[in-house]
Amino acid sequence: MTPTPYNRTQVMDNPPESPELSDREQKPPPRKLGGLVILTVILIIVGVVAGLVPRWRQRHNLVAESQELALTTVTVVPPAPGQSVTATFLPAEVRALMEAPIYARASGYVKKWYVDIGGKVEAGQLLAEIDTPELNQELAHSRAELKQAEAAQVLAKTTATRWAELIKTSSVSEQESAEKQADLALKSATVSAAQSSVKRLEELQSFSRITAPFAGVITARFTDVGQLIKTDSAKELFRLAQIDKLRVFIRAPQAEARAVRIGQAAELTIPEMHGRKFTAKVVRTAGAMNPESRTLLTELEVDNSAGEILAGSYAEVRLTDTKPEVPLTVPSNTLLFRSEGVFVGVVTADNKIEMRQIELGRDFGKRVEILSGVDLKDRLVLHPPDSIVSGMAVRVAENSKTGQ
Repeated sequence: MTPTPYNRTQVMDNPPESPELSDREQKPPPRKLGGLVILTVILIIVGVVAGLVPRWRQRHNLVAESQELALTTVTVVPPAPGQSVTATFLPAEVRALMEAPIYARASGYVKKWYVDIGGKVEAGQLLAEIDTPELNQELAHSRAELKQAEAAQVLAKTTATRWAELIKTSSVSEQESAEKQADLALKSATVSAAQSSVKRLEELQSFSRITAPFAGVITARFTDVGQLIKTDSAKELFRLAQIDKLRVFIRAPQAEARAVRIGQAAELTIPEMHGRKFTAKVVRTAGAMNPESRTLLTELEVDNSAGEILAGSYAEVRLTDTKPEVPLTVPSNTLLFRSEGVFVGVVTADNKIEMRQIELGRDFGKRVEILSGVDLKDRLVLHPPDSIVSGMAVRVAENSKTGQ
């Protein structure tokens, strides 16, 4: 049997395996051990965080609670509107919308009267007639004088025209012509004066018929048939009043005067008419206070087409929608008296103190009027401590919210 010859090339192509290389290829890399280490680290971190977070929260809450307890707790109250001290009902005087006494402009005797008291008349209606014999004679005399003046004017005009033609032929002098023209102007002026006199007497004669100047009711008659009327005596014959609408006058006190406005509604009551209320409206005011009574004269109008209200009556008026300007009031235990003046502590929206100087009004005991310094929406500190200053952080008590 022939031995296999030694092949060098074969030996080189398949060298023997090294024991180190074989062990390295057979052992796998330690991957599972590294994963366990990472997982252990993560679990340790999670445990540390889970233990520290509650402690941090507890410490943070403790600090916040300590800070909150360190703040001064205050009770706040809002200002309140004051109440008007003006009386609800005001005394009123009822008058006719228009009222006028009627006099005679012509002297004479009352010939006849046609309307008595309580009679309703229209504008221009005849009320009475006056017999004026003396005025009639004066009128006749003035008319006669007017005719004389007109006749003299016609003659003067004819003469002036003739002299104007003669001066062209030098038959008369310029002086004579000028005299005739002046005489014509004088006669014309005399005619104008006579016409004015006649017109004046005719107008006076028309006053012998007494007529109503406006529609209304005759509330008084002071004459009778045959009575002598003289214009210089200023004797009143009739009194006429328009009562379809009535004027009502009140005197609003100073505390309520600024709240009265044009067009404001009001209720009018008559003491004798129990349960009846009439609607009135403010139409004008005096615009100035009466220095003697410190009141504002105010005029209202009320419809009286049914004639239920008698002019001249006493009434009471209540201004229904009056909104007087009244100052705010605050409890007296919100005031803080210092050397600079009177202050109140106002809690702002971020719960900080703002010290405001105020102006006091009337003192009602438990409450005090505030003329300036606070608004209706402010929150005032009740029982403010002496150490309170502006910018100080406070805590508002829960019970003050319900009180507000």
